[in-house]
Amino acid sequence: MAQSRAARLAPVVDMAEKAEKTAVLRMGHFQGQVRVAESKLADLEAFRLEYSEQWIVRGSSGVTGQWLLGYQGFLAQLGTAIDQQRQSLQWHQNNLDKSREAWQQAFARVEGLRKLVQRYIDEARQLEDKREQKLLDELSQRLPRQNPY
Repeated sequence: MAQSRAARLAPVVDMAEKAEKTAVLRMGHFQGQVRVAESKLADLEAFRLEYSEQWIVRGSSGVTGQWLLGYQGFLAQLGTAIDQQRQSLQWHQNNLDKSREAWQQAFARVEGLRKLVQRYIDEARQLEDKREQKLLDELSQRLPRQNPY
């Protein structure tokens, strides 16, 4: 009976394993998105640093007011783009965190089900061992005893 309980749980275990694999794939997807967002942010920050250094180069030779306004305007737009990219990175990191939690729950469910199935299998094995031992005991009692004389 315990063996049949384990067999009945097999489809449930399969479904839980599929859900866990889906959670792993989803988490991998979000990890990729975080890496892309981090890379974009690093590129934007590097570009801002490079662009800021132009002030030192151009400023030493003198600049016009129009150039300075354009420079400051573009630097402000670049700052806005960096802020937006930081928000995007945070959003992707939140998605990654949520997907990691979902995977951990799915993994725990699979592990719990596997342990339950193993317990049912162990119980079935113990019952079968007891049944065999009882049968052997009954058979040994039925055998005619030989007189040693």
